[in-house]
Amino acid sequence: MRQDTSLQEALPKAWPFEEAQKVAQRLEARGKDSALFETGYGPSGLPHIGTFGEVARTSWIRRAFGTLTGKPSRLIAFSDDMDGLRKVPDNVPNREMLQQHLGKPLTRIPDPFGTHESFGAHNNARLRDFLDKFGFEYEFASATDYYTSGRFDAALLRLLEVYEEVTAVILPTLGPERRASYSPVLPIHPKSGKVMQVRIEKWDRNAGTVTWRDPHTEEWFETPVTGGACKLQWKADWAMRWYALGVDYEMSGKDLIESVRLSSEICRILGGEPPISFTYELFLDEKGQKISKSKGNGLSVEDWLRYAPPESLAQFMYNAPKRAKRLYFDVIPRAVDEFLANAERAQTQTGAELLANPAWHITGGSVGKEYLTPLSFSMLLNLASAVNAETPDILWGFIRRYAPQASPESMPYLAKLVDYAIAYFHDFVRPAKRFREPNAVERIALSELAEGLRALVHSEKTTPPSAETIQNLLYDIGKRHFPDQLRDWFACLYQVLLGQQEGPRFGNFIAIYGVPETLSLIESVLARAQHAA
Repeated sequence: MRQDTSLQEALPKAWPFEEAQKVAQRLEARGKDSALFETGYGPSGLPHIGTFGEVARTSWIRRAFGTLTGKPSRLIAFSDDMDGLRKVPDNVPNREMLQQHLGKPLTRIPDPFGTHESFGAHNNARLRDFLDKFGFEYEFASATDYYTSGRFDAALLRLLEVYEEVTAVILPTLGPERRASYSPVLPIHPKSGKVMQVRIEKWDRNAGTVTWRDPHTEEWFETPVTGGACKLQWKADWAMRWYALGVDYEMSGKDLIESVRLSSEICRILGGEPPISFTYELFLDEKGQKISKSKGNGLSVEDWLRYAPPESLAQFMYNAPKRAKRLYFDVIPRAVDEFLANAERAQTQTGAELLANPAWHITGGSVGKEYLTPLSFSMLLNLASAVNAETPDILWGFIRRYAPQASPESMPYLAKLVDYAIAYFHDFVRPAKRFREPNAVERIALSELAEGLRALVHSEKTTPPSAETIQNLLYDIGKRHFPDQLRDWFACLYQVLLGQQEGPRFGNFIAIYGVPETLSLIESVLARAQHAA
């Protein structure tokens, strides 16, 4: 195995490299010179945020594999478009027309949108557009194409040879009624075109056919398993695909653990070696409940990209993939700032340290200086909150005061963040603003802060006080009045002055927002408190 010696000695401490090393060891054991990665997609619906996460994570492992070994690899995005349509989706036109085609393969159903030759082709195009938008490198594969072209024929005939063994793997997992009619082979009805889930009465290994009876008409049919006349039940289908294509790596969600186990067993029966698997945790909504596409209780890719750049979504997907995480709007600002911090660190990192940086994986191995910004996303949100920003120009006035060289032209990435911050502030921060009145101790501390800020301005007449100087002033006041819980002092500043629960370093905020403007905030609060008293 041709590995970079320095990487072998110090494997980057990053989960994509840990997974890549497993793939490298598999290839060495099997005598292969290249790796095949796969992701699967059910095209009965549109691509969603889980699709992004699975393809992104697999792509990171693939890039790590190439960096680690220097060996080539491929990523197949496989669409199970021969599946029969089980129910009509809620979010499509011409639902009555689709109702007439239930049970047929998606690629044999007219496109309700009227733009493609079939419903499956329409959704496949949406998948490709979705993946292309993020710049993923992949090869698209259609189950219909693979079945009908004969590419799976040898594997399907092999399944007939071990039909009883494959069936015996699945039967114990089924209820009595389903067990009586189960078959890993699903013939396509030669008249209705539907995918038939019927009992197979006979399978002929030599002829390569299965015999079955239509339960409605009582007609008997002998159907070849090759050439697209049949497809497989999905657990057997998954295993057959691994066997036929020689897939080396595929990840899947926690809800498919049992399916991975069964498909792996079937793959071995066929004579193959199942791929290395990786189980990622599922996402939770704001209440900690499992996200469901049918319930619509999650966050879509479109939702996320309305408020933050794609790199932040990738950062969220990169973090701890084996841990369940809340996927809701309030996680967006932190993900943005995590990516920005990682991109900044990457500028001075080299070797294994750089390869362990999430930004290296997220940006495709090249973390440019365009991601460097003088302000964090959280700071932009705090500025927007303080001034009730409605347009980018308002924020740019404060940004230029802090970083005179900054402009939308010189820092286009920052310009995007400004637009995102205003959208996020408008939809989430402003509606949630809840100001509270300061208590007696807090009033005294705020008065001292006002006095201290005036003194700083007076002592530094030519240049505004630095963020560090202001932060030291905040700490001194906080230690005097909140000796046991310094965090209560900073909570007071955000809750009383800005009407929110938390934010970035307040010294930085004052330095950017401006001392006179901060004094106005404090004085208005103290005047209101005095009037109320």
